[in-house]
Amino acid sequence: MKLLVFVLNREDLLDEVLSAYVEAGIDGATILDSEGMGHFLTYEVPLFADFKKFMKGNKPYNKTIFSVVKNVEAIQKLEILIEQICGDLSNPGTGIMFTVPIDFCKGLFEKE
Repeated sequence: MKLLVFVLNREDLLDEVLSAYVEAGIDGATILDSEGMGHFLTYEVPLFADFKKFMKGNKPYNKTIFSVVKNVEAIQKLEILIEQICGDLSNPGTGIMFTVPIDFCKGLFEKE
């Protein structure tokens, strides 16, 4: 099992991204509102206020999607679908996707 984390930089693409999850065979996820450190420091810490001019065009908030995935092929399929929606994730401002191994999980229910 893997914990799949995707930080979506463009909130307006959330519906399309969630459709991609379902298409890839991932039908469960938790979605959180999130904020990048750069934005937080720039707008909340006075010492970094001068960085506002560098933040123009950056989206202030993100959506972070967590999902427990058993099927590695689903992750590979999702990566392709996500890049069709968001663009190449290696480009700045698109998003970040990564997995973390899970060695314990309780409370995850299997569909019958």
